[in-house]
Amino acid sequence: MLPLLLALLTGAAPTVSASGDGCRVGCPLALAAYYFSAESNLSFIASLFGIADHNKLLPYNPGIVDPNYIVTGERVSVPFPCSCLGLPADPASTFLAGSLPYTLSGGETYDDVASEFANLTTASWLGVTNADPAGKLPAAGKINVTVNCSCGDKRVSPRYGLFLTYPLWEGETLSSVAEQYGFSSPAQLELLRRYNPGIGMDRASGKGIVFVPVKDADGSYRPLESDAGNILSGGAVAGIVIACIIILIAGIWLFAMYYRKQKMRKAIPLTCLEDSVQLSKVSQDEGIKVDRSIEFSYEELSDATNNFSMDHKIGQGGFGSVYYAELRGEKAAIKKMDTKASQEFLNELKILTRVHHTNLVRLIGYCVESCLFLVYEFIENGNLSQHLHGTGYEPLSWTSRVQIALDSARGLEYIHEHTVPVYVHRDIKSANILIDRDLRAKVADFGLTKLSEIGTTSQSLPSLRVVGTFGYMPPEYARYGEVSPKVDVYAFGIVLYELLSAKEAIVRSTEFTDAQGLVYLFEETLSMPNPMEALQEMIDPRLGGDYPIDSAVKIAYLAKSCTHEEPRMRPTMRSVVVALMALSSKDHELTRGHD
Repeated sequence: MLPLLLALLTGAAPTVSASGDGCRVGCPLALAAYYFSAESNLSFIASLFGIADHNKLLPYNPGIVDPNYIVTGERVSVPFPCSCLGLPADPASTFLAGSLPYTLSGGETYDDVASEFANLTTASWLGVTNADPAGKLPAAGKINVTVNCSCGDKRVSPRYGLFLTYPLWEGETLSSVAEQYGFSSPAQLELLRRYNPGIGMDRASGKGIVFVPVKDADGSYRPLESDAGNILSGGAVAGIVIACIIILIAGIWLFAMYYRKQKMRKAIPLTCLEDSVQLSKVSQDEGIKVDRSIEFSYEELSDATNNFSMDHKIGQGGFGSVYYAELRGEKAAIKKMDTKASQEFLNELKILTRVHHTNLVRLIGYCVESCLFLVYEFIENGNLSQHLHGTGYEPLSWTSRVQIALDSARGLEYIHEHTVPVYVHRDIKSANILIDRDLRAKVADFGLTKLSEIGTTSQSLPSLRVVGTFGYMPPEYARYGEVSPKVDVYAFGIVLYELLSAKEAIVRSTEFTDAQGLVYLFEETLSMPNPMEALQEMIDPRLGGDYPIDSAVKIAYLAKSCTHEEPRMRPTMRSVVVALMALSSKDHELTRGHD
């Protein structure tokens, strides 16, 4: 009976020995590959698996540098215990799975729950593993969500004891998934075939679950501790002891080599890109002109930051860390970029050597020794997000907020309409708007920028991948990857809402289900019978009522037009600049009248 039931979950052949058909005991840890959609975030994913703090996911996802920046379509590894369970209708039919309590919302079905778990389970399997029939679920009751797992199999290999439960999506195969996780040799593929019997290596099923051995939080493959309760033999124990001694010696040797390398690092710069990428060759291939930018040596950057010490670190972005330095008599911010961000490095270098505007951050130089570095002018007053949502800053006045909005809009208007080719930033948010000592704004972080061809600025262009920040992405981009300047217009509308309310793009309560976007909150506010009165409840209380309400209403409606669901109904940044200029001029006159 059990193989047939497991076939309901896997969509593959009715033999799933890797998932523990007929198990006696489970294992303390398995991982689930959760498909990250535009509607996801780490807090929500953690809550599904009963994990109170989403930061506990990070050790299993070393590729996530910034928890607020995850590419749609990536897989997030989520730890959960792999237990030996029995079916409600037949307790003797045992299998390996995690049983996760889930509270139903009114009217939810098994299909809805399976969708919430990103195909890690199915409606059919939920029906089999719960006592409640599919058509008679309690309106607000609890069910158990069963996610199948594997603890390994010593008959296949004793080397692997940690497995990833991976739901195949359209076009994926066991071979393509295996390659993602470092299994590509013929011997490794044969191993995976034995762990996933009945599943063709290259058959793109678009559904079903496969099991892939993966590394733990320490970056190591866990050996198989036991197989369904079997005790290791004396020879195996002795082998493990010898292996541990060898690993210990190797670890000491590696630590000594690492320490020695760190001491030599300043004296002998290393190239962090594979194949020793030379900027001169890249610039020829990409058509980059770097005449206006200074090429710094690694030694100069290292000296200026005390070897990139924590005392000099001033920020952490999606692609690396940022350090303060004084270089050649000028205050600078050095972005030390991850080696995987070579394309983002080239994007910023290419754009900021072509584009120069007072409301765009200025690139001073670059370095390609030991790692990828971009050197910018230092903007000493943090970013807009820190001023609105953080601590340690005085509340921004109404005049400053309007000026910051106008400065940011001018920077975007420039890259949308006054450069050849035009650019789409794709990651406009309050954290990417820097504030100088005079409370003037500059747009920063051009690593995701996409070029648009001349004459297509009002048309959507297909993007290779969806990147950006959850809460700022418009519907057409999050769903279909369509790129146009209207993507930036939408995100700028969110920034206007932030300036008005000092709320974050996604307003979260203690329960994730109550999280709401600023677009929804303001649309609800502006649809009230008395929108002006309702708007006053939304405006940042730190302003203390010191703002012209008619200007606030105009900015709210401008933000609403920027965040229209239809891209063609959103204004251009030129129109936004004109509207903000009129408001800025009027507010300035009002201020002078009070003096």
